[in-house]
Amino acid sequence: MRRINMTEGTLVSRYVKITLAVSLYWLVSIITVFVNKALLSELKLDAPLFITWFQCVISAFLCIFLHIFSLFFPNILTFPTGNPFRLNTLINVLPLSILFMSMISFNNLCLKNVGVSFYYIGRSLTTVFNVLFSYFLLAQKTSFSACVCCGIIVMGFWLGVDQEDLAGSFSISGTVYGVIASASLALYSIHTKKVLPCVNNEIWLLSYYNNVYSSIILLFVSGLFGELKTVQDYADLNTAYFWLFLPIGGLCGFAIGYVTTLQIKITSPLTHNISGTAKACAQTVIASYWYNEVKPFLWWVSNWVVLFGSAAYTFVKQREMEAQYNNKYSRV
Repeated sequence: MRRINMTEGTLVSRYVKITLAVSLYWLVSIITVFVNKALLSELKLDAPLFITWFQCVISAFLCIFLHIFSLFFPNILTFPTGNPFRLNTLINVLPLSILFMSMISFNNLCLKNVGVSFYYIGRSLTTVFNVLFSYFLLAQKTSFSACVCCGIIVMGFWLGVDQEDLAGSFSISGTVYGVIASASLALYSIHTKKVLPCVNNEIWLLSYYNNVYSSIILLFVSGLFGELKTVQDYADLNTAYFWLFLPIGGLCGFAIGYVTTLQIKITSPLTHNISGTAKACAQTVIASYWYNEVKPFLWWVSNWVVLFGSAAYTFVKQREMEAQYNNKYSRV
């Protein structure tokens, strides 16, 4: 009886951890999207690359702070040590950091030009690009069932674009930025697997390198596009509101990296994908309510089609992984 109670207690404890991790991911992820939307739109500062640069700087300094903290309190926190300016590290990680910079920059450009409610549709092609790049770059074939799921996602995307256009709120540039961000994310995910061994599989160290390199590159890029002059001429540059609000975006960007890793660690990549899909649905509903948006029936159908296609793809891939695992160990 005592052993049963201990087992039940352990199971309850695990369920509580999973619930807290998923809830924290939902909360931080949704808040991050709304905060970034406010930063990119409501501040009336036409400098999305500068805002992205500032977020990278905040994240890089937070990594440095955590590293210093871990040196003084190693029993509380451990943070990997690394030098982003070593030549070998630069050669191995910089190409990935360029993809990282592209991903977050075009993500912010997409969010600046489209509503939060349409944001999920605009960024929905990541799975499709992941399949395409896996085939052309890694020669990995995808099953027919998974390809059908990708086809469903593409159908939902085109229906969403059509309905957004009919509603009069369609942004060509925002949608194009979203597609590029999705492609960048797919390439980043594929390339990350190759680069992680170069940093001893330390995710936080890779995050530190990415943010340091992106901070340097984005400073030059934002200056090249005249955004530094735009910031210099910004009417609210010297207000407390601006300098209090801007770092919040950086904190959110850093936090989303942490809670994403935490959710995958406590649950699984499959649960993370399912959670992300469900979160996107909730985010769309919340955004429509928050911004008082009235959308036609087919617009909502497009969201459900994309959600269904994404969930079905995750389910199909999980079944394929289980089949491969069973076949592998059935031969032993």
